[in-house]
Amino acid sequence: MSATKRLQTIQSHLSTAPVSGSGSGIAKPEIKVVAVYGAGLMGAGIAQVAAFAGYDGLAIIRKSSERIAKHMAPEGTDTAPIIDGIVKAIKTTTDRAEAVKDADLVIEAIIEDLAIKQDFFKYLDTVANGLLIKEINAKCPQERKKRFGGLHFFNPVPVMRLVEVIRTEDTLPEVDDALYAFGKSLKKKPIRAKDTPGFIVNRLLMPLNREAIRMVERGDATFQDVDTAMKLGAGHPMGPFELFDYVGLANKADTNLLVGKGWVKRAEQGYIPKAYVEPQGTLIQDLVAQGKLGRKSGEGFYKYEQKGKKSLT
Repeated sequence: MSATKRLQTIQSHLSTAPVSGSGSGIAKPEIKVVAVYGAGLMGAGIAQVAAFAGYDGLAIIRKSSERIAKHMAPEGTDTAPIIDGIVKAIKTTTDRAEAVKDADLVIEAIIEDLAIKQDFFKYLDTVANGLLIKEINAKCPQERKKRFGGLHFFNPVPVMRLVEVIRTEDTLPEVDDALYAFGKSLKKKPIRAKDTPGFIVNRLLMPLNREAIRMVERGDATFQDVDTAMKLGAGHPMGPFELFDYVGLANKADTNLLVGKGWVKRAEQGYIPKAYVEPQGTLIQDLVAQGKLGRKSGEGFYKYEQKGKKSLT
């Protein structure tokens, strides 16, 4: 498909009305204006699928527009027409106050740093309107908590169909239903989960990934053979070490640390037996310390070249 045709496709999608919450029987709150805060790979992907679903007022910064265009155009294609089309069709800004002031839904997709995320949400309290439930008094902290929920997308967002809809102890059922309906409107398959470390997918993957790392550290098998075993024996599209490289080793190390700390805390609180929480190996952290971050750096467990990959020696 040519760049011009792709641009026309974007514009035709943007001219359609968004899908409301009718799929879950919810008339309110209705999400019409969406803001995506974060210009990384996930933020750009979320912006792309939201644009295709026809949501209005999508506020992202210029860098995200360039990422979206690269996803849509074949390698070597001039992406300038696509970028220009996105800029014209979607509200873009570098002013975060302008980005969120009229939003019904603000999606945070910034770096996995708790302090930075907390700072962002404190900032939202000062500039954003009702966010989903406009009738709630935004000046009351306890009421604001009721309008907060999670949308956990998977990389690459335009390709992966799953989205985890996360509810906290305070999330209103109406908000949870609205987020579920929003996920469906993006042509995703939403599933619901409580706010626990790792949610569903990462919580199930972590024990598998941890044992894969231990097998290599013990010398039971090479990482190449572990990948082959999981692809041919278990039907996984990628082996665990290929997946580590794909998502980025630094990102994987951060996720392991965050989820691991979360479950250690729950064990200390008596939520689960302490025996259920196992220590993690250092194989990934060691590679990160060497600057081997996976595909993004050209080397992780595998070395990456323009034509495919080859194993590290």
